[in-house]
Amino acid sequence: MKLWSILGNSQRLDGGAMFGNAPRAMWEKWIAPGADNRIPLACRALLAQDLDGKNVLFETGIGAFFEPKLRERYGVVEDRHVLLDSLRAAGIAHAEIDVIVLSHLHFDHAGGLLAPWREGAAPELLFPKAKFVVGKRAFERAVHPHPRDRASYIAELPELLEKSGRLELVENAHSFALGKSVRFSFSDGHTPGLMLAEVVMPEGGVVFCADLIPGRPWVHLPVTMGYDRAPELLIDEKRAFLEDKLARNVRLFFTHDVQCALARVTRDDKGKFGTADELPELAGLAA
Repeated sequence: MKLWSILGNSQRLDGGAMFGNAPRAMWEKWIAPGADNRIPLACRALLAQDLDGKNVLFETGIGAFFEPKLRERYGVVEDRHVLLDSLRAAGIAHAEIDVIVLSHLHFDHAGGLLAPWREGAAPELLFPKAKFVVGKRAFERAVHPHPRDRASYIAELPELLEKSGRLELVENAHSFALGKSVRFSFSDGHTPGLMLAEVVMPEGGVVFCADLIPGRPWVHLPVTMGYDRAPELLIDEKRAFLEDKLARNVRLFFTHDVQCALARVTRDDKGKFGTADELPELAGLAA
């Protein structure tokens, strides 16, 4: 098996929203904002090539499905579908992906499932042979969103996934599509039923942190996002998550960190979590 970090379309979002109750005097030292107060964010996917004979893609980034007005509103930088270009650079076409794992269906994690926007065209799924693995509660939230997060979803996407005939909803630690090779756990602090996928390996695996920990600054327990539905719950979940990954030598894969794709968990003598052995990208890393 080989692991690849696959960049999708990048974003620029409001730094205050991304760092919740952390004051700008702190977070601007971690990620420098522009004049508009926005910070750069990646939308990075993880490709596991030949995972038990399958090409498995963990998330798809934001993609290029937005019409131009909304692309500007949500800070999407590129107008082309960058994920498809990145997959080709790794030697794989989107039609060769066997399984796609989605932590949740917010548009910056699932929008890459869709073909690029064309005026007058209805949304269309890419990845014609892939099975779509989604947490059951995360899917239900997308079907029946709360007014607070309704704008974070693509209204047409749940029906498109269901009509594909290739949707698997997961409630437990394993899926039919991936068996014991991927272990799932769940979190509710960011959104109900956020599904965290760990690629299982003999000497410590790799876990896709999704929006539980978007990047290195959020490894520090008190740092949460303004987008999180229950920040105190998220902090408790994050503590248990990091303690477990530290104990089992499981590395963290970050989707939104522009400069770091993979890192090892550390904890100092005061109990503060951090990262080490950081890698900016994975290019066919042998597992």
